[in-house]
Amino acid sequence: PHPFLYKMYPYTVRDARLHLRHVRDLLRSLDPSDAYNGVNCSSLSYLTFYTKGDKASEKESSDCSPPDYILPGCKDRPLIPLQPFRDDCKPLQCLRVLTMSSWNPPPGNRKMHGDLMYLNVLTMEDKELNITSSTRGFYLNQSTTFNFNPKPALPKILCHSLVELLSQVSPAFRKTFSALQKKRVQQHPYERIAAPFQVFTWVARHGDHTLDCVRAEETHTSRMGQDEHTAGQNRDWNEELQGCRELARNSLQERLHRERSIFKVSDFVAAATRGAVAVIDGDVMPLNPGEAPHVQMFIWNNLFFSLGFDISEHYSPLGGNTAAHAAAICDLRGAQAYTSVDVEGLHTLGTAVVDYRGIRVSAQTIVPGILEKNQEQSVVYGSSDYGKTVFTHPRFLELLDKTSEPLRIQRHQVLDHRNSPVELCSGIETKGILGNDGRPYILDLLRTFPPDLNFQFSETEERREVPKECLLFGYPRRHHHSLASLRPELIEAFAQHRYELYVKMVSQDLIQTEEHDKALEQRIGDAATSVADMEFQRRSVIMKACEAVGSVSDSCFDIRFNPDVCSPGIQHTCAQTHILLCL
Repeated sequence: PHPFLYKMYPYTVRDARLHLRHVRDLLRSLDPSDAYNGVNCSSLSYLTFYTKGDKASEKESSDCSPPDYILPGCKDRPLIPLQPFRDDCKPLQCLRVLTMSSWNPPPGNRKMHGDLMYLNVLTMEDKELNITSSTRGFYLNQSTTFNFNPKPALPKILCHSLVELLSQVSPAFRKTFSALQKKRVQQHPYERIAAPFQVFTWVARHGDHTLDCVRAEETHTSRMGQDEHTAGQNRDWNEELQGCRELARNSLQERLHRERSIFKVSDFVAAATRGAVAVIDGDVMPLNPGEAPHVQMFIWNNLFFSLGFDISEHYSPLGGNTAAHAAAICDLRGAQAYTSVDVEGLHTLGTAVVDYRGIRVSAQTIVPGILEKNQEQSVVYGSSDYGKTVFTHPRFLELLDKTSEPLRIQRHQVLDHRNSPVELCSGIETKGILGNDGRPYILDLLRTFPPDLNFQFSETEERREVPKECLLFGYPRRHHHSLASLRPELIEAFAQHRYELYVKMVSQDLIQTEEHDKALEQRIGDAATSVADMEFQRRSVIMKACEAVGSVSDSCFDIRFNPDVCSPGIQHTCAQTHILLCL
């Protein structure tokens, strides 16, 4: 750049820190340590390992089969990491040490001269360098470990880029950095670009712990979750998520724009992860500091955080803390299910579940106005006390009825504290709240899928009739909590199996009916069966098949489940139709 640009756009402290971080990212671009530790949305990738980079020819076939030592039946299992690793992918070391100097921060008189920060560098030639980052760029100073001398070293070299300065004073850095950039560019773009949906590995290879000034500074500097590019500003995550979902979806172009907008707010997960770590590390002040640590709640960066413990014995009938720990994942799966249905006008909260240092943290966006009053006063649909008081609302019934068919949820009635029937179209734990922004929100979706009756919370529960096949396999089994539910894949597989039986029964009965009508016509010699009789016989065949496969409708195939079946403390108006799946 022209020197005139240095005067127009001088470096600031923030620019210098971002530049130092960018240099650090370039130097560690081939090092898998950040991917193992989940730093800056880095995730492990095996694409280059299986494609063998640029060494694999088009005619050469790649063997993508897993190693023998991880397959079942292997007797000799070596003590090596499970992740594949290429020997030719070892990181290239450009510097021995790049760290912040102990002379930081600059004194007042040097700040007036434009000094922003000081750096210490140890090159591969074992040459110690003291570098000044100023508003004009980077240059070498005359400071030592125990003597501060900010004057420029001779010869005077001023560079706008730290990489350019190091390339001039260290031939080894210039050669290795050029090779590193060439090797980095040869990687597949999927391995160079951070994934918005990060994957954390639970097994990591043991590596050397190296000096990293950026990592050390970020560890001891709390940004309170603020984005580096929007310093001092908190994002309204709820408004961003709901606003993207309310975008038009009529034409293909509108749908593409809507999906891109939703994809852009995927950094909500990264913000929730940073917030959960800050909560566990004690960097966030709780809303109720006088309470016990396991019942404290937090608000950070417009996100609400709660710990996976049983607060005020809410989950006591379901299994206590074990049920509260499982409820977070059940709620997350329910939010994913309702989001995938994508009913216009129905809103779910942005939800993320983070496990850190043995503690489960649930992060959610905040419903506008919910903090101004108690949750019990805000609930207009569902129940907050396991069926003692149940509410319903026509707007929520209309919206949830649109989700009942794709989610296979049966519309049912329960009795409230006055023994009055209340109609629901979801689990009784699902709560409906009208926010101050006029949007209807549903939360606490842990009862979205039907319970798995093969796993019971207590042996003292009332034993129900189960098939002999289940008894032979030891079902029902005692479980740690009563929130065990059926996977949606199993529900769809079961519905598909019942649909095949339904089609088979209807086709066979119709064939038998037609053959019977023809035989009767030939024997009597009368006219063919009237249209009304044929329609009546078809309806009879369909009703018989629907009853046989367990359809909730007697006129068409419709398999649905009641998520409140066998839930403790809930009274149904009548025997609700449900199907017990025996695994």
